[in-house]
Amino acid sequence: MYQQPKVSGVNPLKKLPAPIKRLISRLYWLSHDAADYFAELTGLIPSHTLRCWIYRYLFRVKIGQKTSLHRGCRFYHPSGVRLGNHSVINRNVLLDGRMGITIGDNVSISEGTFILTLQHDLNDAINFDNTGAPIVIEDYVFIGSKAMLMPGVTIGRGAAVGAGAIVTKSVEAFTIVAGVPAKPIGTRRQDLTYQLDYQKFLG
Repeated sequence: MYQQPKVSGVNPLKKLPAPIKRLISRLYWLSHDAADYFAELTGLIPSHTLRCWIYRYLFRVKIGQKTSLHRGCRFYHPSGVRLGNHSVINRNVLLDGRMGITIGDNVSISEGTFILTLQHDLNDAINFDNTGAPIVIEDYVFIGSKAMLMPGVTIGRGAAVGAGAIVTKSVEAFTIVAGVPAKPIGTRRQDLTYQLDYQKFLG
């Protein structure tokens, strides 16, 4: 579930009758659900050019130059996602923009990766409420297939995440991590200068 925005000062909704407040809340959540649903349908469109146009101009996803989003990607709160230049988001990646995702340049994210910015607070005995934080993925990061990034992590420049890893803590630059939970297993060279340019018309 989304976290409803908190407004400082007096909340004007408090004075409304309970049925009206319930209706406004329902419409609020429906609008978010509808955006996620139509963004998911957009992910099925065969044309990469049309798909990215819709993401940019209808869902307000920030997409840099020469960045590709392959078929089957899903979004929570699309407008909270920012993608740099020359990055590749492969098929069936989940991008949870509810608390914000920032992805740098020349980032490669493999198929089936989950990038989550919200989760339930397991110690909230009354409301089982949400807790979370933004995720940052810096330039030249590689993320292997079916990895999972948990709320609040930063993946440093040039770092690599192994396939199937679950990242619960931030990863230092040029560090290779793998496992559940992910732990350092090596390092990458630091003179990375490659430029990704992988777009598929029907990809």
